[in-house]
Amino acid sequence: MNAENKMGTMPIGKLIIKMSAPMMASMLFQALYNIVDSVFVSKLSQDALNAVSLAFPFQTFAIALATGTGVGMGALLSRSLGSGDKDGVNSIAGTGMFLYLLTMIAFSVLGFTLARPFYTFQTNNETIVEYGTQYITVCIGFCFALYGQICGERLLQSTGRTDLAMIPQIAGAVFNMVFDPILIFGLCGFPRLEVMGAAVATVCGQVLATVLCIILNLKKNKEIHFSFKLIRPRKTIIKDIYKIGMASIILQATGSLLNFILNGILISFTEAATAVFGAYYKIQSIIFMPVLGMNNAMIPIISYNYGACRTERVKRTVKICIYIAVGIMSIGTVAFESIPELLLGIFSPSEEMIEIGRLAFRTIGIHFPIAGFCIVSVSVCQALGKPMYSLGISVTRQLLGLLPIAWLLSLTGNVNAVWWAFPLAEVLSAIMSAFFMKKVFKHLTAF
Repeated sequence: MNAENKMGTMPIGKLIIKMSAPMMASMLFQALYNIVDSVFVSKLSQDALNAVSLAFPFQTFAIALATGTGVGMGALLSRSLGSGDKDGVNSIAGTGMFLYLLTMIAFSVLGFTLARPFYTFQTNNETIVEYGTQYITVCIGFCFALYGQICGERLLQSTGRTDLAMIPQIAGAVFNMVFDPILIFGLCGFPRLEVMGAAVATVCGQVLATVLCIILNLKKNKEIHFSFKLIRPRKTIIKDIYKIGMASIILQATGSLLNFILNGILISFTEAATAVFGAYYKIQSIIFMPVLGMNNAMIPIISYNYGACRTERVKRTVKICIYIAVGIMSIGTVAFESIPELLLGIFSPSEEMIEIGRLAFRTIGIHFPIAGFCIVSVSVCQALGKPMYSLGISVTRQLLGLLPIAWLLSLTGNVNAVWWAFPLAEVLSAIMSAFFMKKVFKHLTAF
């Protein structure tokens, strides 16, 4: 079966497994190597762990632009493949690469200039500020590697080559996991760089992944004819890319703002609460990342078949992916409810962290299965060109739900009450998701 038409002809169940399995595996590796940073850094001190945790909103904001552009570029590219528009495929790829270059330059400047002010705004703990400034300066200042990797992977995914996209992701993750302890603690003759070592290992892993992405796209991605002259702005395509991808950008950008404000709320109680929140985000990624990997595979399948007017295949893809997402997230709930102390234990926690984290994990973990449905819903709306629906779901969950509820619960003076904001906000998001999914399916029936 030819790679260029399998998204339109292969049985849906088999297609989802074939395209999702490598993406889920590679995203799981991504989650593991994100955790590795914090695990080794936590062995330095709780301040070091907090420095990496507080960097999360800045990193998320940088990634938001990259992944949002990739969502829009990938959906358009897959749709053009489905309709047989080869010239459109090349133009979309070239415009997407131009946007990645532009955004990369902007964030490099921000990384070198705003790292210290970003930390001093959040805390007056000089150790956290110094560690964090080093971490952000390296990770964001040299974000060319991050953007190159994400762009290359999205181009492979959008043409159905999720198995190839897995190779650079896993290679970069393995490199990072191996060199993290070496550079953090100064092993094997390398200098002891502490928190900066974690950042250097991350960037070097991304450089390796970027190089592999370039090689794989040039040698294996025959649907796209790469040329430097293609890398230029095209106003109509830029508009269409962000029409689709803007919801994803806003989703992650508001998530970045949300984390920034939540860190501020939690650190007002105790720095241990912020450390727990950082640990939670690292561990929950093991559960969320496979679902996001499946979503990355689902979007080109839906977009391709939507472009080819095969609506029944679109509907079946959505239903199967919802079942898978809810199933995976339910496993996460069981883990967070039954072994919270064991999960926290990998971060060398203090007694205060364990005391706060035990109840926090059990409270937050309740909402995981609901979140699985909502995650798929957001991506389905994006893939079908309904970004405002995705935006509505995201805004309901974060700006109208999680943040106001967390703030109100913080007024009780009890940090344990704040964690209930997560399940309560997810219920609101699920109601909005169900409403928009009903409208999407009605549109498909009419289509």
